Amino acid sequence: MAHLSFTQNLQRHLRCEPQEHPGSTVSEVLEGAFAQDPRLRSYVLEDDGALRKHMNVFVNGEQILDRRRLSDAVGDSDELYIMQALSGG
Repeated sequence: MAHLSFTQNLQRHLRCEPQEHPGSTVSEVLEGAFAQDPRLRSYVLEDDGALRKHMNVFVNGEQILDRRRLSDAVGDSDELYIMQALSGG
């Protein structure tokens, strides 16, 4: 199962401790987290299922490419990290 971690910022708003979920794509792994706490979905995804503009997902330290369908491949021992994007000047 893939290991999923969230930044401290998200953990302040929702209980999203490190967890493990099965799946062969980012979308499938995230669905496991959303099943545990459905409120997490609205923090991470837009209504159409795309990754929110202010969120980033990394798989093994590499930023995902498919922000719309979240179809990037995930292996059983991969590490996913969900974080809020930083912006400003």
